[in-house]
Amino acid sequence: MSENVVNAVRPRRRPGRPLGRRLAGSLSFRTIGAVYVWLLLIAAFAIWIPDLFLREETLKSILNQYSITALAALSIIIPLSTGVFDLSIGSTMGLTGIVAAWLLGNTDLSPLVVVVLGVSVGALVGLFNALIVVRMKIDSFIGTLATGSILAAVTLGISGDQILTERVSGSFSEIASTDVAGIQLPVLYMIALMIVIGFFLEQTAAGRYCYATGFNPEVTRLVGVSVDRVRTLALVFSGCVAGFAGVVLTARIQAADPTNGPSYMIPAFSAAFLGATQFRHGRFNPWGTIVAVLMLGTGSVGLLLAGAPTWAPQIFQGVVLIAAVGVTVVQRRPKAARETKPAAAEAAASPS
Repeated sequence: MSENVVNAVRPRRRPGRPLGRRLAGSLSFRTIGAVYVWLLLIAAFAIWIPDLFLREETLKSILNQYSITALAALSIIIPLSTGVFDLSIGSTMGLTGIVAAWLLGNTDLSPLVVVVLGVSVGALVGLFNALIVVRMKIDSFIGTLATGSILAAVTLGISGDQILTERVSGSFSEIASTDVAGIQLPVLYMIALMIVIGFFLEQTAAGRYCYATGFNPEVTRLVGVSVDRVRTLALVFSGCVAGFAGVVLTARIQAADPTNGPSYMIPAFSAAFLGATQFRHGRFNPWGTIVAVLMLGTGSVGLLLAGAPTWAPQIFQGVVLIAAVGVTVVQRRPKAARETKPAAAEAAASPS
C-alpha cells in the first residue's frame, strides 16, 4: 500500500505536450525565477562596480564563503520535506565546532576521528530533537528552538565563553583550506551533498515518502508508511550535516567561536525556502537551494563591494526569507491538495 504514496508524489508528465511548451514551462519565471533574479543581480553589480565585481576572485570568494551556508541549508532540506523544522542547526554547528576544537586541544586524537566525533554529536542532537518532536509531539518550531537554546548554553559551558584556537590550525584546517584552482574543499562537499540529497529525494522510494509525509502525514500514515520513523531519520540527518558543517567552519577559520554557528540559521532557511520555489514548485529541493545560496551570496558580496553598510546583507537576506516563505506557502497549498488526493482515494478503496 505504501506504493500509493510513492505514486502520488511522483512528478506527473503530460502526455503529448509539445516540446516547445515543455521547454517554455521549464524556463518560465515561475519555475526558475531565482535564476533570473540572480542574473539581474550579476548584471546590476557588473554595471555598478565593474572593476570590483567582474573579477575571478569575486566568483571564487562567493563560492568559498557561502559553501558553509550551503551545507547548513542542505542540512534542513529533508526535515522540511517531511514537514518539520530544525531551528537548532545553528547551535548544533556552534556546539560541534567547539567540541572539535576542545578535542584537538585536550586529546591526541587525529583530525579524522575529531571530524567523526563532531558528526556523531550532531547525530545525537538529531535524536534529541526527534525525541521532543516525534515522541513527545511538541511542535517542531518550538521544540527545536528550545534545543538550540540548550545547545547554546552547553557550547558556552564547554568553551568557557572563550574562542578556542589551540591546535585548530595545521593538518586539521586542511579539511577546509585545501583548494583546487582557488576553489576550497567545502565547495566540493556542497556539490557532493547536493547530488546525494537530490538523488535520494527524487530517485528513491524513501525520498518520496519524505515528500508524502510533508504534504499529508495522515494519508501517508494510513497507507502504511511510518511517519514517525521518516521524521526521526530526517532530524538525525539534519543533525549530522549541521555537525559536519560546524566542524568544517572551525577548520576554515582555524578557531572555534561559540557565537559563529547561530548566525547561519537565517541564511540557511532563506535559501531553503527560496529554493523550494524553484524547479520543483513548492517542494524543498537541493538544486533550488544551491541557486538560492549563490543568489544570496552574490547580493551580499555585491553590496559590501559597493560600500554598503555591514548590516545591509542581513536586511537583504531577511527580505528574501519573507518573500520566499510567502511564495512557497502559496505554491504548496494547491499542490498538497492535488497530489495527496489520489493517495487518499486509493487508501479509502483498499481493504484494511
